[in-house]
Amino acid sequence: MARMKSGRKPSFDVEDYLNTAGIARKIVNYRKGQIIFSQGDQSRTVLYLQQGGVKLTITSSRGKEAVIALLCPGDFLGEGCIAGQPFRIATATAVQPTTVLAIGKQEMIRGIHEEHQFSDRFVSHMIKRNVRVEEDLADQLFNSSERRLARTLLLIARYGKEDQPEKIVARISQETLAEMIGTTRSRVSFFMNKFRKLGYIKYNGSLRINSALLRVVLRD
Repeated sequence: MARMKSGRKPSFDVEDYLNTAGIARKIVNYRKGQIIFSQGDQSRTVLYLQQGGVKLTITSSRGKEAVIALLCPGDFLGEGCIAGQPFRIATATAVQPTTVLAIGKQEMIRGIHEEHQFSDRFVSHMIKRNVRVEEDLADQLFNSSERRLARTLLLIARYGKEDQPEKIVARISQETLAEMIGTTRSRVSFFMNKFRKLGYIKYNGSLRINSALLRVVLRD
């Protein structure tokens, strides 16, 4: 349940806990492009993303769709059900072959009440998610589309979680990136080519993101 890191105390491993602590859960596999749940579905389970990637989208009453998040292994989704949310407010779609642990609402509540370390990890996830929403709003209001794209790419690469100068992530369509930052595909294409020429990114099947891309976000 815990992994030792050199010179540090054992860290709580959420996945080990979910796999070994008697939590009733179901492992579900999804192919790329398959819908995990749809906006308006009944909200009965919390999902823990083990492998792959998930796109969350919201569709307006007029049919306009917006990408609100890209989730990676270690993220939870559908957690609104434990706060009394009766229906899904977004659609979750696998952006690559994906494996999730599906945990029933009551079982999730029980685990939060009985395992303090798990509860702490889940609360930390919720706080970080709220902070991310606030940052995304400020980013949308005050930053240029070039900065928004650079920040989104760094977030996708989980920049800052590991000390690596370059990270490889699954190839993401320019249409999806355009929806996430609120601009056109042609603008995304222009900036992606610019970032590639500057050596900030590389793409050929997969997408390599260099931490030097942070310069675009930080410059005046």
